[in-house]
Amino acid sequence: MTKIKREEQGPVPILCAHPVVLVGTDVDGKPDFATVAWTGVAASSPPTISIALQPHRHSLKGIRQNMTFSVNIPSIDYIKETDYCGLVSGSMSAKADDCNFKIFYGSTPNAPLIEQCPVNHACEVLHILALGSHTLVIGKIVETYYSGECMTEGKLDIVKAKPFFFSFRGGYYSLGEPSGKAFIIGSSVNPEKVDKSRAASPPPRTSAPLREDD
Repeated sequence: MTKIKREEQGPVPILCAHPVVLVGTDVDGKPDFATVAWTGVAASSPPTISIALQPHRHSLKGIRQNMTFSVNIPSIDYIKETDYCGLVSGSMSAKADDCNFKIFYGSTPNAPLIEQCPVNHACEVLHILALGSHTLVIGKIVETYYSGECMTEGKLDIVKAKPFFFSFRGGYYSLGEPSGKAFIIGSSVNPEKVDKSRAASPPPRTSAPLREDD
């Protein structure tokens, strides 16, 4: 067996690529948006999402004030504005005005949503956990909105949504070509051992699906 060389790095929280989102909340009554790359789906029932913010972030103050927030998924067309929202503090500038964001609100108070983003989630806070360098916020998704321009046959089309991702190498990356069909391609490894119920029906999803076939 050929021995593969490994470079020991110590504990590093790397997941190769992280979806970039804009987290919105009202801070002292004014809308603010923060760029966040450490985020993910936490549960499908109830539909739950997580975001990690450094404790000093201005937006975290608003989340604590209102116990609501939004997660807006920008397209690659708004890469500059998204990066800007991570470079400037909301305590010093009205970032929504600087970026010419069109803001709307759903039924969730104090959770501003960005019209230019193809996917929007309005969330209510379930948990706030102090973990050290970052504070983890767990939110239940109350409402999800899709732009009609990023839908195909009534469902979200990830190709049209054009999300982008952050890498620890310091760059942003756009979506590549699909590489396989989820819940199908793995069956070829050992078809006899595949749990047919898993292969036939993927886990339930009530939050925004981000699969090219959905």
